[in-house]
Amino acid sequence: MLEPYACQPDASRGRLWPERLSSFRSPYQRDRDRIIHSSAFRRLKHKTQVFVEHEGDYYRTRLTHTIEVAQVARTIAGVLGLNTDLAEAVALAHDLGHTPFGHTGEDAMERLMAPYGGFDHNAQALRIVTRLERHYADFDGLNLTWETLEGIAKHNGPVTGPNADAKHAGPLPYALAEVNAQWDLGLDTHASAEAQVAAIADDVAYSHHDLHDGLRSGLFTEDDLMELPVTGPAFDEVDSLYPGLEKMRRRHEALRRVFGRMVEDVIAVAQNRLAAAQPKSVEDIRHLGTTVIRFSKPLYQDLKAVRSFLFTRMYRAPSVMAVRAEVTQKLDDLFPLFLNDPTLLPPEWQVDVAAATDETELARVIADYIAGMTDRFAIQEHQRLCETATSSALRDA
Repeated sequence: MLEPYACQPDASRGRLWPERLSSFRSPYQRDRDRIIHSSAFRRLKHKTQVFVEHEGDYYRTRLTHTIEVAQVARTIAGVLGLNTDLAEAVALAHDLGHTPFGHTGEDAMERLMAPYGGFDHNAQALRIVTRLERHYADFDGLNLTWETLEGIAKHNGPVTGPNADAKHAGPLPYALAEVNAQWDLGLDTHASAEAQVAAIADDVAYSHHDLHDGLRSGLFTEDDLMELPVTGPAFDEVDSLYPGLEKMRRRHEALRRVFGRMVEDVIAVAQNRLAAAQPKSVEDIRHLGTTVIRFSKPLYQDLKAVRSFLFTRMYRAPSVMAVRAEVTQKLDDLFPLFLNDPTLLPPEWQVDVAAATDETELARVIADYIAGMTDRFAIQEHQRLCETATSSALRDA
C-alpha cells in the first residue's frame, strides 16, 4: 500500500514514445529493468569512485556503489510507504553519466567542455537514457517514464527557479536543456519523494563506503576515526560490547553502526516532516519548497566533519592527487586528439560525427564517447593513440 504522496504507477505521466502496459510489471519496474540491462549500467563495473580501477579489487566501483545506493533507497522508501520500484530505478540510473576516473574525470570533462555547453554527470545520464542507448527498434534511449527522468534530472533539488542550488547558476547544461525542451521535467520544483530518497541514499552509501575504502587503502586508521563525531561513538560502542575484537570485525561492526545511524536518522526526520506537512499527493511534495527527505541538523553537522576529514585525508591525499594528475592528463590528451581527427573514433560513432554541423556538436559527440569509457579502456586508448605515437616519433627523430 502506497501513501497518497507516493508516485502511483497508474498515474504516471507515461513515456515520450507511448507503449502498451506490461501485464506483469509496473511502469517503474520496467524502467528499473531497462536500466539494469543497459550498456551504460554494465560499464559501471569498471568505473571508479576515488581510486583508479586497477588499484585494488576491494575498492568500490560505480557499479558496487550504485547497488548499495539502490539497497538503501528501497529500504527507506519501503518504510515511508513510497514507491520502491521508482526509488530503485532513480538510484540505479543516478551515476550512469559519470566519466572514467571518478570525480577526477568529471572535473576534467567539465573543464574541457566549458566552451561547448558544459558537462554535468546528471545531465549526461539523461542523454544516455534518452539518446545514446540504441538497442530498441522504435526509439533511441530507454524510453523511461517521466517520473524516472524527473528523478534523474533533479534528485538533488530544483535546477532552476528560486529554490535552485547556487551551483546551477547560469545556463542549463546542454544535455539537460535538450531533454527538457523535448519533455518539460518541471526543473523549478523539487522531485518526488522517491527521487529525494535516491539522493539521500547516495549520501549514505558514499559516506559509509569511503570510510571503508580509506581504511583499506591505509590513508587513515581506526584511531583517526575515533576522534570524529559519528565514527568515534560507533567504535566506542563496539569496544564496549566486544572487547578485544579482531581488527577487521571491529572495523565492520563500527561502520555498520555508522550506516545504521544515518538510515535511521533519515527515516525519523522524513516521518516527522511528512507528518507536519501532511502532503496529499506527489504534487504537494514537489511544491513544498523544501525537501522532506534529509538528515537531521545535528547529524548533518557531524557528517560535515567526517566529510571534511575524508576530503583532506583521502580525496586530496598526496598519493591520490598524483593519480588524479596522471589520469587528468590522459583525458586532456584524448579530447583534443579526437576533436582534431574524429576519424579516430570507432566506425559506429562516425554517423554521429557526420551529423555534427559545427565544432560544438562534434565536441559533444566526443564527450559522449569519452564519458562512456571505463577506466581501463581510457588507459588503453591513451596508450594506443598517444603513448605509442609519441614513442614512434621519438624513434623516428
